[in-house]
Amino acid sequence: MFWKKKKSNKESESQLYENDITITRYLIDGLLVFDSENRLFLINPSAEKFLEVREEEVLGKTILELSRFARFAPLASLLGGGLEEYFRKELAFNSNLVLEITSVHMKIEGERVSTLVIMHDITREKLAEKMKAEFVTLAAHQLRTPISGVKWSLKTLLDEEVGKINKKQRAIIEQAYKTNNKVVNLIRDLLSVAEIEEGRYLKKLSLWNIEDIISSVIDGFEPQLKKKKIKIKLQKPKGDLPKIMVDVERLKVALNNIIKNAVRYTFGGGIITVLLIRHEKYIEVEVKDTGIGIPLSQQNKVFTKFFRSSNVMKIDTEGTGLGLYIAKNIIEAHDGRIWFESEENKGTTFYFTIPIKKQYGEFLTEEFY
Repeated sequence: MFWKKKKSNKESESQLYENDITITRYLIDGLLVFDSENRLFLINPSAEKFLEVREEEVLGKTILELSRFARFAPLASLLGGGLEEYFRKELAFNSNLVLEITSVHMKIEGERVSTLVIMHDITREKLAEKMKAEFVTLAAHQLRTPISGVKWSLKTLLDEEVGKINKKQRAIIEQAYKTNNKVVNLIRDLLSVAEIEEGRYLKKLSLWNIEDIISSVIDGFEPQLKKKKIKIKLQKPKGDLPKIMVDVERLKVALNNIIKNAVRYTFGGGIITVLLIRHEKYIEVEVKDTGIGIPLSQQNKVFTKFFRSSNVMKIDTEGTGLGLYIAKNIIEAHDGRIWFESEENKGTTFYFTIPIKKQYGEFLTEEFY
């Protein structure tokens, strides 16, 4: 055990402690154990290697004292003086070391007696993810130019700029144009995902009225709404809503992805409701549809890449499965939250929040730059 019991046989306790110490020396993961006074009393060899310290240098020191060691500083900053609890929190020490941090308070009868900090090396996984993202970005960029050229050429034929086409020819070219657009959309989504994973997604923040943004996105769905005879209602509270600081183009992408799903998977003659709610510190947006819903067993995968529910696949082969993943990352990049409620064959409601910033200066933090 990594703590001392008040009443126990000293010899047995000593043996148990020595066994624990021996086990930790063979762990691949790094392990730190702090006592009830937040002083380090155990560090295993893997942790010494990760943090570039020696046991005799650090034992008995508080987290504040440990922050003076260069490699320890990022970990100390994360945990804080109170040794906060985390579960699988990624922490990059440099480009050659990324650890997944889990910290747990060990308690006896409700009293904290020690804190375990486990450090799992995920450097190889992160490097593989980076290489994959770079490959996807390169491939998408290389494909975008020729695909755009094909689109332009097909549009030229459809507009009969180089001569008349008959009905059969038009049908073939229109199908090619539609298929080409699917590839264009896939490339666009892949580039968006690559930007998200590289951490460079928000580009230009400015003050906007969220009602104007939503109205603009809804207007873009007018043809589909008319075709499926779907009614869409925008409801807002009385009075003017405060402006929000957002990357308007990115927020439109998030809204477009959410509303597009509502339109695509709502049955003809259905209703979509977009509701705006003002809270003290944020604005909440709800998008409610009367569509096919999401199976309960698959709801935990909704915001993952390339996910498309089983009931959707039966009725619609289009879509990349990236829309909600992109929307989630855009909302969270604005310090907002996104979640949903759904019942199969009855409909889905997506909720998201965007914080209200009273002053522009609230954005001028280190993260902003």
